[in-house]
Amino acid sequence: MTKTVNLPDGTALPLIGFGTWQLQPEAAYESVRAALEIGYRHVDTATLYQNESDVGRAVKDSGLDREQVFLTTKLRPQDARRARSTLESSLRLLGTDYLDLWLIHWPTDQDELVSTWQELLSAKDAGLVRNVGVSNYSPELIDLLTEATGRQPAVNQIPWSPAQHDPALLEEHRRRGVVVEGYSGLKNTDLNDPVLTGIAQRHGVTPAQVVLRWHLEHDIVILPRSSRRERVATNFDLQGFDLTPEDVTAIDALTQAG
Repeated sequence: MTKTVNLPDGTALPLIGFGTWQLQPEAAYESVRAALEIGYRHVDTATLYQNESDVGRAVKDSGLDREQVFLTTKLRPQDARRARSTLESSLRLLGTDYLDLWLIHWPTDQDELVSTWQELLSAKDAGLVRNVGVSNYSPELIDLLTEATGRQPAVNQIPWSPAQHDPALLEEHRRRGVVVEGYSGLKNTDLNDPVLTGIAQRHGVTPAQVVLRWHLEHDIVILPRSSRRERVATNFDLQGFDLTPEDVTAIDALTQAG
């Protein structure tokens, strides 16, 4: 059973999600189908990725109930002024009448920051989305949204990897009750680093599995992506080994080395 973290409305967000960035239509469909067969129950896409209809088709064809799959998409900043119609288009493409999570993909222009966030909140109030959040926002920008509306983002999706590990930034999110989703965790990591290869060898796993498991030790949501079924499977297979506190500390220290 995949570990989950509870969002403010009580929705359980699986800590292991399947990312679909840069997956072309056919690959997106096949990879999401494979991921759902393997056991993933959290799929992340975005308007920008142009594969929402393929992701939606894969969820539908998986035979799983819609309720069993946590589905995220993201609003491009340039669509801020037509947020609701963009959401309706995403829902149509995904073949669903609600999203589990809708994020603003990047901060909008200064004068649209609050109004865009209000659009997300109104979509949540209308029942079109269960949770709303942001991506690539600083804690200061999160505070600006919260102070303006009295309601804060449930999630912030930001780049995270051993080289970018920032305990202070993590603490800023924790203090606010904002869940951190890390992206590009493998892409931004040297998987041949002797620290990682050494830990992987000791546990009989791959360096990529070590890095993903390290995210989970910090309760950071991961979104690994691959179009190769065996890679999709190993990225999900993180429960059979435990990193020791020493392992975690050694990986944390790669940020100074990076």
